[in-house]
Amino acid sequence: MNNQFKGFEEVFGQLLPVAEQMQQLQQHMQTQMQQVMGAFGSLPGLQGVAPINPVTMGAIAPFMSSVMGAFQQTLSQIPVHSLGQIQTEYTAELSSLLASAFSNIPTAEQQQAATHCLAQYLEGDKRFASPDWRDHGVYEFTAALYSLNAKFTRKIVDLVPDNSPEKRRMEYAVEQLVDALSPSNFFVTNPEAQKKLLETKGESLTQAIQNLLADMQKGRISQTDESAFEVGVNVATTPGQVVFENEYFQLLQYTPSTPKVGKVPMLFVPPCINKYYILDLQPANSLVKFVVDQGHTLFLVSWKNPTEAEAHFCWNGYVEDGVIQAISVAKAIAKQPKINVLGFCVGGTLLATALSTLANRGEDCINSVTFLTTLLDFTDTGALGVFVSEEQVRAREESIGQGGLMPGKDLSSAFSSLRPNDLVWNYVVSNYLKGEKPPVFDLLYWNSDSTNLAGPMFAWYLRNTYLENNLVKPGHVEVCGEPVDLGLIDAPVYVLATREDHIVPWTSAFQTSHLVSGEARFVLGASGHIAGVINPASKNKRNYWVCEGDLPATPEAWLKKAKEVPGSWWNDWAAWLEPLKGGEVKAPAKPGNTKFKPLEPAPGRYVKQRV
Repeated sequence: MNNQFKGFEEVFGQLLPVAEQMQQLQQHMQTQMQQVMGAFGSLPGLQGVAPINPVTMGAIAPFMSSVMGAFQQTLSQIPVHSLGQIQTEYTAELSSLLASAFSNIPTAEQQQAATHCLAQYLEGDKRFASPDWRDHGVYEFTAALYSLNAKFTRKIVDLVPDNSPEKRRMEYAVEQLVDALSPSNFFVTNPEAQKKLLETKGESLTQAIQNLLADMQKGRISQTDESAFEVGVNVATTPGQVVFENEYFQLLQYTPSTPKVGKVPMLFVPPCINKYYILDLQPANSLVKFVVDQGHTLFLVSWKNPTEAEAHFCWNGYVEDGVIQAISVAKAIAKQPKINVLGFCVGGTLLATALSTLANRGEDCINSVTFLTTLLDFTDTGALGVFVSEEQVRAREESIGQGGLMPGKDLSSAFSSLRPNDLVWNYVVSNYLKGEKPPVFDLLYWNSDSTNLAGPMFAWYLRNTYLENNLVKPGHVEVCGEPVDLGLIDAPVYVLATREDHIVPWTSAFQTSHLVSGEARFVLGASGHIAGVINPASKNKRNYWVCEGDLPATPEAWLKKAKEVPGSWWNDWAAWLEPLKGGEVKAPAKPGNTKFKPLEPAPGRYVKQRV
């Protein structure tokens, strides 16, 4: 055991000097920044504002020690020969890299080979894509050495058996560390940032400081130019009216855009994590507008962003006073006994438990169900599983389970940490090193518009889904006084998953097809959790996979039979929905009815409340 750990420590310890160097560099840069800041004099409005520090470099070494401690606990599970092989491979590659960088190279052929040796570590990494990194000197060597260490650090993690309960947490922790230590994240080791400073004669530094100060005020890293968007002005603009509201949600009814509409209305249940307008960004990429233009009378739930006044909200409340209430109002306004319903992500999980509750009560009011990137079977929870354990859930239950809020900023940070290079460090480099203004991007504006979660609801959700997977156990848990049985959902079901989804693994979303009793159509879209869903039919990009005929028992068998179709899955879904409209009637001239009168124009005030 001790010999095994010694060998591991030698390899993993290669990153410790890098951590110490980066800490010294950051301290140096902080000193420089403080001097520059002093030249600006006293800046009003910043007193008491904590500086943004995505990764405290001073904590790197202790953090690595804790990761190594976790490895030590599971090291006995790693075969000795595997660890030895990793050591041998690492030593060989490190020797080759050092020889290429520092040996005398007498011939052009040998120089070309040395250049290739360095460059191979940078290939495919967009952080080092700029020609500025190919200086055949310190920058290229620093990036190559970093990439080599990162590669073998990940290989060591891969040695931990897949059945180890700690493996996923180790992968997450090491990935945070490895990504934080990239030389691209520091001005002293980033040639692109240095070049821009010279080219702009210091203007990039001035802009970087302005970006930093602005984000210090916000308390978060800007991912987009938020001044370019306003809810109800250039996002969430599909015309409609609020026709009902209670303390949980506002119900929007959208204005028809066709002379005739389907008799059976449609209800969207979006997630209460983030806001509904991911489904209604701008006209060109709005699923809401697409559905309205297809001739559906569309209703949509706009959840309230909880404050301390709503800190008592629970899962049952979201189901009874949220989803079930919305279904009842939509039916009443449309004067129809049944409606088509759609749930997206957590909204789909809420919808499923609501439909089970209604079925238990003998209410046959659902004409069809669509689940978009929704988890009902939480056996494999993907990347988010790293945040869930008995200890973590119990801590949430004790702190906010009886009342309190899960802050939206904490949720946003957790999601961003799942893709740190894309959603954290990318913006640290562009905003604070290069002094670039964030791009104008509606999806990232929505992503920054976070929402709180009520503690009791959040605690129930964590325990009964991610931790204990109770929804797939018929009768094991009650919602609104009724035992949950997803098999009671007996209507045509459309299930969409996306192939690169790191939040809802597509193989897990597939299981929904077999949990419900209704005939299911499973479709696999390209891209990830958001981009795969928001794939406008008008642009008809990407592709999706379908499998006609009987649904195979496993996702692997399904994929073998599936055929790839170019374009957007929206078109496939629209064709599936068409016969479920129940025929056509003249489009209603006014929203609501005598009981449920319009209260205010869409998008309503609930969605405009920011954290």
